[in-house]
Parts: sequence; structure tokens; C-alpha cells
Amino acid sequence: MKAKIFLKSILMWFVLVIIAIINGMFREFVITPNLGSSIGHILSTISLILLLLFATFLFLRYLNSDFSKKELISIGFLWLLLTISFEFIFGHFVMGHTWEKLFADYNILNGKIWILVLFTTFLAPVIVGSRAKRG
Repeated sequence: MKAKIFLKSILMWFVLVIIAIINGMFREFVITPNLGSSIGHILSTISLILLLLFATFLFLRYLNSDFSKKELISIGFLWLLLTISFEFIFGHFVMGHTWEKLFADYNILNGKIWILVLFTTFLAPVIVGSRAKRG
């Protein structure tokens, strides 16, 4: 991946973090109090997935470059690594969450579908890459 694209992808990841934080605040202050924790988790996950796809579309369209599939996968992989690192480092060392609590969000058998956000983070550049260029 070219250095310029790499740096812009890191900056875009910070935008995605802001989107995720706003989405989480909306879940905590609006959805969960009205519909409960389980429904809040599901609706918040779905809305974040849609927001990630839309933001990725805008980002790739803004870059207006012909990306190879390898480059798109590299962007997604970078975003995935940054997201998981942030989630665990910030969650544990700053927010004080236990490792058990952090890993609990990955337990799909308990209705936790957060892992779909991670899949989307990784695959979004590939999913929307061809459409962004067609515009």
C-alpha cells in the first residue's frame, strides 16, 4: 500500500472511531433506555455496520483511485488491527474493563453480534471498493 493511502487510511480510521462512539452514545442514551440492552446491542450493531459501509464508500470515492483488491484488503486489515488494538488496550487500560468483559462482546452464542462489526470493518473496503469508483 502506498504511504499516502496508508496515512489517509489511518486518518479515516479515526473518523470511523468517532462514528462508532457517537453510535454507542445513541445506543446508551436513546435505544437501550427505551428498548432494553439486548435490542439496543442488535440495533446499534446494525446501524454501525451501515454507517461503516457508507463512510467507507465516501472515503474510497474521495480518494478517487483505482485500488487493487490487495490494496482494499490491506486497508480493511489495517482498520481491523487498529480497531481490535484500540478496543482491548483502551477498554482494559483506560476504561478498566476486565478481559472477561471485553471478550464477552465476541460471544455470538450469548446474542453478542459485535463480531459482525469487525468483519464489516475488514471487508468494507472490498465490499464497496468497486462501487465507489463507479460513483
